[in-house]
Amino acid sequence: MNVLAHSGGPGPWIPLFPLLPLFWAAVVVVGITLLRRTARRGHRGPWQARAAQGGPAEPSPIALLGRRFAAGEIEEDEYWRRISVLDEQFGRGSKGGPA
Repeated sequence: MNVLAHSGGPGPWIPLFPLLPLFWAAVVVVGITLLRRTARRGHRGPWQARAAQGGPAEPSPIALLGRRFAAGEIEEDEYWRRISVLDEQFGRGSKGGPA
């Protein structure tokens, strides 16, 4: 009946037994944290999280110029003059006229 007494006792792991609930609680907290961070990013990497939420961080100068022209802040002559300068610097390629 006294099996533990004959086998040398419970062993050196018995003092660690009260810490097992803390270990499993830490595993659960880390797992939930990782799942929440992954879900918040939409299963993309951290480098794509900002682009997925609202496009690029800063719009291009060409896009800003197009918005100003569309809003009526600048005239057509000024738009074409500025777009030609931006084409030289940023190279729009074959994209057409005003936005």
